[in-house]
Amino acid sequence: MNKSDFTELVMPFKDRLFRLARRILVSDDEAEDAVQEVLYKLWRDRDKIANYRSPEAFAITMTKNYCLDRLKSKQAGNLRIVHSNYESVGSMEKQMEAVEGVELVKKIMEDLTPTQKIVMQLRDVEQFEFAEIAKMLDSNETAIRVSLSRARKAVREALIKKYNYGIK
Repeated sequence: MNKSDFTELVMPFKDRLFRLARRILVSDDEAEDAVQEVLYKLWRDRDKIANYRSPEAFAITMTKNYCLDRLKSKQAGNLRIVHSNYESVGSMEKQMEAVEGVELVKKIMEDLTPTQKIVMQLRDVEQFEFAEIAKMLDSNETAIRVSLSRARKAVREALIKKYNYGIK
């Protein structure tokens, strides 16, 4: 596989890898490093890519595993929270409310288990089907659905608690 074939195959899903890495690692810089490392590994083993039924799913799995390894490593203590890439449209007040809401959901998601974070990112943000997520995470669809349901419930309960929407 030559450079242009590799670029044509990998670049369409590079942004998805970044968003997944950022969701797990929280930091844009760490996420960029993770994606670079995954792309390097894909390039290094580019002749094997044709053997995979879905190179994108394989790359997502690689990214997930790399990010989880980073979190477990000693370097995880150096990770910093950086959220600076949110843009919104509308009035300034609506923008501020939207930013606060997004930041709150991101903060709540940080407290989820790594699996719940990944499943929520892949399903709700990246819009993957349950079957695809199950393959990526080497799990079954039922477990993915349960994990997503529990993640959404945790986020919902934290939002209700934060905003005290008449439920005590």
